[in-house]
Amino acid sequence: QVQLVESGGGLVQPGGSLRLSCAASGFAFSNYAVSWYRQAPGKERELVARIRSTGVISNYLESVKGRFTISRDNAKTTAYLQMNSLKPEDTAVYYCNAKLSWSDFWGQGTQVTVSS
Repeated sequence: QVQLVESGGGLVQPGGSLRLSCAASGFAFSNYAVSWYRQAPGKERELVARIRSTGVISNYLESVKGRFTISRDNAKTTAYLQMNSLKPEDTAVYYCNAKLSWSDFWGQGTQVTVSS
């Protein structure tokens, strides 16, 4: 059974940090590109960061550059999103995605709320 399970979300004050995790199972995780997306209320889902199967980081949303870092540990079949200097506008549901050609998996999402 294919699963992507996000964790690590929560409520944090502006300027704080969170680390999201995406635990994968049921497929060959190391062969897949992994992306983090987010969707804020009333807005479309947007790509935050992407890391290729090789570990090369191919994309960062402009507004998170220098604050967020995507990484992966293929041995643990887990991807991460380290989020620093969080801002209220980072508030959203964050989703993990694993993709290889036509094979495309999504997690259920984890809520991140940045508020004082």
